[in-house]
Amino acid sequence: MADFPSISPTYGMRKQSKPKIKVSSLGDGYEFRALYGLPQSQDPKVYDLTFNVSEAEADTIEGFLRGRVNDQASFTFTPPAEGGTKTGTYSQSGTTVTITISSHGFGIGDILTIDYTTGSATDGVFAVASEVDRDNFTVTAAASATNSGNVSITRSGAGQFVCDSWTKTIPYNNRAIIKCTFREVFEP
Repeated sequence: MADFPSISPTYGMRKQSKPKIKVSSLGDGYEFRALYGLPQSQDPKVYDLTFNVSEAEADTIEGFLRGRVNDQASFTFTPPAEGGTKTGTYSQSGTTVTITISSHGFGIGDILTIDYTTGSATDGVFAVASEVDRDNFTVTAAASATNSGNVSITRSGAGQFVCDSWTKTIPYNNRAIIKCTFREVFEP
């Protein structure tokens, strides 16, 4: 799997979310709403990006994108300002680990790297199993134990994307502008 070159887009990107939801209209104005597909693929993101870069960097970006056209392979990309690290506390009972972080913002299926900074829980990469409330969520540990302590959570923000189209303009010598749309995909 290829990683997008480490060239940052210009300020002003646009992020669009459109959760996959099936809606069935019932009588008397009622409706039934259900997520469509697996939980972790319910909310694909679309990013409209602009790269205002040198011609050499533009050639690197364009060459990378052109290479994906031939094989239609996705690539790994970390959108700016996505992800980050938060700290809080945890309590483990059995295989259920309840983590408390004020306004955590994580949802079911989010993949997190967890570093248990105190206590004897085992660090690793976990998916959010349930969202108890805005300050608490759970993950499932591999082994049963009773622990508590402090925790550091990192969400990378990286995802798999494809680029369906892009434009390149050269406004003046040694400068180029590439505008492209990255669409998140979910692959094994």
